[in-house]
Parts: sequence; C-alpha cells; structure tokens
Amino acid sequence: QVQLVESGGGKVQPGASLRLSCAASGRTFNTYAMGWFRQAPGKGREFVAAITWLGGTPYYAGSVMGPVTVSRDSAKNTMYLQMDSLKPEDTAVYYCAMCRVSPCGTTLGPYTNWGQGTQVTVSS
Repeated sequence: QVQLVESGGGKVQPGASLRLSCAASGRTFNTYAMGWFRQAPGKGREFVAAITWLGGTPYYAGSVMGPVTVSRDSAKNTMYLQMDSLKPEDTAVYYCAMCRVSPCGTTLGPYTNWGQGTQVTVSS
C-alpha cells in the first residue's frame, strides 16, 4: 500500500513563494502519475498540477493559480510543487495523490492514496 505525506505548507505573505513536498512510501512501481490538488474553505477540491512518474512530463490546470512548477525526484519517491507569487486566494489545503493508469487527467476520480494535506495560508 502506498502512503503519501505532504509537507512544506505554512503562512506566508502575498507575493511569497513556497515549495510543497509529497513523499511516497510503499509500492510505487506501478504509479503512472502523481498530482496536486487543493481545497479552499467552503469549496470543492480542484486540480492544480500533475506529473508522470516515469517520464517526468508535467501538466497544469491553467488558470487555477499563479506560477507553479511541478517536479519529482524518482530516487527519493518525492514530488514537489513550487508556488510563486502567492495570493490570498491561494489559501487552501493542498493534497497530493497518485494515479496508476493513464489517462489521469484533471479530475479527482482517477487519483487514489490521498495524503492528509498541508495547509497553505496567504495573508498579510
């Protein structure tokens, strides 16, 4: 069973940057992609970015948020989300999850093994 643990969240001021990490433990060999989602208070969970595990091909939600870069270190079984120029509307709990079979897409359905989330608060 694969377990995912997010870290790196916190409270920052508008315009700041954060890098989130998602560490995977367990049997990750059959992972096709891993993704980042977020859930703001009172809203549904939405896709932010994902990356294919073998090829490292990233894909993004587009207009969901500002500059973000998703990456992974296969040797460390860890995925990252670099977020720049954060805004108050980026305040949310950020989750990572894995997708075993392509296509993974941007909806929640294909993703499993959700982490517990890490809180990101952007406020002055």
